[in-house]
Amino acid sequence: MNEVLKIGLVSVSDRASAGVYADKGIPALQEWLAATLLNPLDIVTRLIPDEQAQIEATLKELVDEAGCHLVLTTGGTGPAKRDVTPDATLAIADREMPGFGEQMRQISLHFVPTAILSRQVGVIRKQTLIINLPGQPKSIKETLEGLKDAGGNPRVPGIFAAVPYCIQLLEGPYVETRPEIVRAFRPKDAIRPAPI
Repeated sequence: MNEVLKIGLVSVSDRASAGVYADKGIPALQEWLAATLLNPLDIVTRLIPDEQAQIEATLKELVDEAGCHLVLTTGGTGPAKRDVTPDATLAIADREMPGFGEQMRQISLHFVPTAILSRQVGVIRKQTLIINLPGQPKSIKETLEGLKDAGGNPRVPGIFAAVPYCIQLLEGPYVETRPEIVRAFRPKDAIRPAPI
């Protein structure tokens, strides 16, 4: 029986949080996670404006009080004055995981040269992995899954291939994925045998 994975989803948008338009980030993430993960999911969602203090408080709440194993944010990662999601994320972090931001930009550069303007980060707070994702559903999917060739084989690995092992190293649940979407990578000695 797979362990429950508790995930916090935070969409950072002044206009969506004010009801000017519908948020697309959280629904896209919920759909992708439900299709990809084999674990039972306990998902907590927050839709908030681009206010650094509020983003910091929300991330702290999802880690410290809600006990999420993974927190994914969407939106607010560019160079504009109101884009403060990475700043808030770094402010509440215990440790930075720079590989996540590096790989997200690498994937996005295959599509747009402005990917270098993204300031997305990955961090650890306590025993929780927090990752800033792009704001657009198409970009979210590309970032998580990576780039595939015509046969569906990974050409550039998506960031989610490393997430299950990271959560395992943080003493969270053993996360399993559908390999046709994302194949979770672990060293051989970290792979649990399939139940009989």
